[in-house]
Amino acid sequence: MTITIRPVAATDRAAWGQLYAAYAEFYQVTQTEEMRDRVWGWLMDPDHEVMGFVAEEDGLVGIAHVRPFARPLAAATGGFLDDLFVDPAARGSGAADALLAAIKAEGAKRGWGVIRWITAEDNARARKVYDRTAEATQWVTYDLTV
Repeated sequence: MTITIRPVAATDRAAWGQLYAAYAEFYQVTQTEEMRDRVWGWLMDPDHEVMGFVAEEDGLVGIAHVRPFARPLAAATGGFLDDLFVDPAARGSGAADALLAAIKAEGAKRGWGVIRWITAEDNARARKVYDRTAEATQWVTYDLTV
C-alpha cells in the first residue's frame, strides 16, 4: 500500500481524534475530548496558525501539526512541528518520513528557513527517524510555567 499525505479534512475528525488521544497517552499527557475539540477547531479554522497533515493508508495512520514561528535573531520565519504521531501498527511504513517530507515542502512553499521540533530524550524509535531526517541541535529546552 502507498502512504498518502494531505491536509487534515473535516471528515477526518473521528480518526484524527483517536490518533491524537493515542499520542497524548504515549506522552502520558492528560487530554480531554474538550481539549481535542479545541485543537480540532484550530485545524479547521483557515485563519488559525496551526495546520494539520494526515498520513493515510487504508484509513488514517498518522497525524502532524505545524505552525509558523518568528525567528527574530535570524530575522526570518520558521515552522514548529508541535505533534507527530504514527499509529504503532503503521510504524516502519514510511508514514513518519512522508509526513516530515510534506511538512518540509510546506515550509519551503511558505519561505520558512527551518522546521524545528522537540521530542522526549527516551523516544528512541522516533529519534532514529529524526536523526536521519534532520540535524540534532545543541539547544536545551526549558518550560517556564505561567
